[in-house]
Amino acid sequence: MNGAESLVHSLLRNDVDLCFTNPGTSEMHFVAALDTIPGMRSVLALHEGTATGAADGYWRLARRPACTLLHLGPGLANGLSNLHNARKAGSGVVNIVGEHATSHLELDAPLASDIEGIARPVSHWVETSGHPAMVGSDAARAVQAARTEPGQIATLILPGDTAWPAGGQVAGKLEPPAPVVAEEHLVDQAANLLRSEDSLLLLGGEALTERNLRRAGEIAASTGCALLSEWSNARTERGAGRVWVGRVPYPIDIAIETLSRFRRIVLLGARAPIGFFAYPDKPAKLTRPDCEILTLADPAADLAGTLETLHSALCSGTKQTARLAERRFAGIPVGALTPESIGDVLCHSIPENAIVVDESITSGRVFGTATAGAAPHTWLNNCGGSIGYSLPAAVGAALACPDRKILTLTGDGSGMYNPQAIWTMAREGLDVTMLIFANRSYEILRGELTNVGVANPGPRAIDMLSLDRPALDWVALARSMGAEACRVESNVALVRALEAGFSTKGPVLIEAVL
Repeated sequence: MNGAESLVHSLLRNDVDLCFTNPGTSEMHFVAALDTIPGMRSVLALHEGTATGAADGYWRLARRPACTLLHLGPGLANGLSNLHNARKAGSGVVNIVGEHATSHLELDAPLASDIEGIARPVSHWVETSGHPAMVGSDAARAVQAARTEPGQIATLILPGDTAWPAGGQVAGKLEPPAPVVAEEHLVDQAANLLRSEDSLLLLGGEALTERNLRRAGEIAASTGCALLSEWSNARTERGAGRVWVGRVPYPIDIAIETLSRFRRIVLLGARAPIGFFAYPDKPAKLTRPDCEILTLADPAADLAGTLETLHSALCSGTKQTARLAERRFAGIPVGALTPESIGDVLCHSIPENAIVVDESITSGRVFGTATAGAAPHTWLNNCGGSIGYSLPAAVGAALACPDRKILTLTGDGSGMYNPQAIWTMAREGLDVTMLIFANRSYEILRGELTNVGVANPGPRAIDMLSLDRPALDWVALARSMGAEACRVESNVALVRALEAGFSTKGPVLIEAVL
């Protein structure tokens, strides 16, 4: 057994059976091992950002890591953007990165680079194997690191001369450390704060599962505290029959106003609210200066256990029930598409148990409230802010949950960062409906110009934020990669297109012209 073969066997022993690949020459021994060893599904990505983003989406639904197979430092670098997003989402990913043979590194070949240096900013764990006999155990430790709560990025670098020689050894399964429930004194402090007036329980991470939201809703009913979540969440269970939780708004002025009434905030899997960016003459911290903030449990803690303990402290002996969202049957709007009308269309159209991968940014700020009463569904946000996540993440979500409908929402600008994901969807026959909001611009940046004090941008500034001359043709692009596609300009047409997309096996793209 060579090192490459021991790698695949050890990954399988550690329950990693899906690999998103974009290999090169240095990884050919791993390609051969994947070909001959049963049990590992390999999914080809035409760009490394698709591979890393798909691994992010897979973790969020499967709650176990997939691996990526990337070519040297430049290949890893191409995937960094979505590894950044995965890191911020608390997703577990195992990157396998090929490296030149040790004897070749001293020659400074064209593709030679500092792979560890490239990996560290987006990785919690980085290791370079030094011998074929170490590859299996290094792989097991990489998976262990990736499975450490809330989910971590592990990057294993394998020189060619650890892959092809004999001497590989298969490693057994390693368990990650168990997450810990918050200490009793913190639970007592949190309970006292939440019993007070003007208090907020701010949720993030695994606190947003259906069961945990029900517990949080009962706490809110018992104490009168408010519930909110962070603006961007890795996964939220939403819709009719579930506790609806609003998000801290993205626009800084609205966020400050929303949070201004809270004097006490308890954080459960969430960070203290801050602005996405710094703006002239505006605070970076969004809470009032005299607000008392308690971190009850960070995202790496046992959030379910902590919430149960807090629930016992606040709800023992009471019969308060959580307030659940009611099903809202939105009428189909008439006329041209607007963000508000699209929100109503989504509320009408989202299938039960669907997974929504959201990168709608500007167009989608109203969707959260509009879809609160939709059929029960799961919602994924871009947690790192680096655009180009939604199409790749939808690939991973579809592979994790092949029995569920996937709807991905993205702008035309964001979608162009990783359109290659459409090809992977078509090749794998993934059941994904893509809704592209074609406003022909980087609309969010027009708003950011205003936020930094540019009141009247000139034609050159506007031109840098426009996506015309020529206009993108998403229908032609999708069809060229094997997906069905159509263009809509009205709400009625959008409803029909979504119905057709959800009833079609394989990927369907809908270009919604705004």
